[in-house]
Amino acid sequence: MRKYVLLTALILLAAGCGLKKKPALTEKDLSAIPFAQREELPEPSGGFALAVSGQTVTSDEVVNPLLEHLREFAQKTDIERFEKEVKPSVEQFVVGKITNILVYQQAKKQLGENINDALEKAADGEIRKFIVSFGGDYAKAEEAIKNMGMNWVDFKEYQKKMILSQSYISSKLPEDNPITYNELADYYDRVKDKYFVRPAMIKFRLIDIEIDKIEGRDANESKSERAGDLADELVKRLAAGEDFSELAKKYSNGYRNEAGGLWNAVEPESLAEPYDVLAEMAEKAQPGQVVGPIGAGEHIFIMRLEEKQPKLVEPFEKVQKEVEAQLSFERRKQKFDEFGENLIKQATLTEKDEFVNYCIKRIYLLSNSTMK
Repeated sequence: MRKYVLLTALILLAAGCGLKKKPALTEKDLSAIPFAQREELPEPSGGFALAVSGQTVTSDEVVNPLLEHLREFAQKTDIERFEKEVKPSVEQFVVGKITNILVYQQAKKQLGENINDALEKAADGEIRKFIVSFGGDYAKAEEAIKNMGMNWVDFKEYQKKMILSQSYISSKLPEDNPITYNELADYYDRVKDKYFVRPAMIKFRLIDIEIDKIEGRDANESKSERAGDLADELVKRLAAGEDFSELAKKYSNGYRNEAGGLWNAVEPESLAEPYDVLAEMAEKAQPGQVVGPIGAGEHIFIMRLEEKQPKLVEPFEKVQKEVEAQLSFERRKQKFDEFGENLIKQATLTEKDEFVNYCIKRIYLLSNSTMK
């Protein structure tokens, strides 16, 4: 769950960033980072590795899972901004890897070797469940494991570690106190705008006349004049009862003209120029109403509103169970984070910051090395 929350944050971070000129970054830049390969460590496939209590976290283990989620952002921004904005998330990911190692070691130390048989059986059970989740298709399950960077042996060891770690964590974390109604209501008030908002939505049909694509009827008529006359003519034909979708198929130059100009379930705030004017048109219109023509840059729009839904916050009574699950998760997560922080404080991790910086630069380099 923790990993999925992180990756969602990274996808959101990658969205909506403007294009900027980027300084070149090469392997030479990476080699200049003051992070030396330790002689006593096994050679990792990803180059550098972070030593954690006798085990290692390789850069591949950090870079590969995050690369796709950060690639677009890395390609649209410069290295300085990229480092600044993604460092907290990459560092959290690395800390999660470190915590998993330390928790597993503590679990092995406390529970001893006499649980190996039980662990083997439990791990086998998890593997069977995993294969069943792919409809019993062994080949598909194996492909999924390969995409995680593992083989079946690695995957079984991973399952054993997770089972043992979860058992140990459960024994260490105190039981949650029952959540009262007032606590739920207070939490809902704090997070409702973040988690329980139903966004505004509009559904409409659009005739999008692009002025540049219009041919004048004679040499003396400009494209703008012809486009304006066409828009006025279409409004009259619609008022006379002609089918909007058929006219959109024939005369619209824009998006989804082949579908009769239908734009389905659009969030008004997501509309970029020049289409943002459609949100204003929809706000003033009622379902079934034709609005336009209206000029917007090099476009003339005629819109028929099909449906609209205002932005709403789901009422507490409707989402109370979700609120309780979210609050319970956050409380457990906080306790686990505190537990992990205490373990990390006891470990010697002198090169964690350098390792994080190396991974960030590596992600940036790999993201941009594929650009044409």
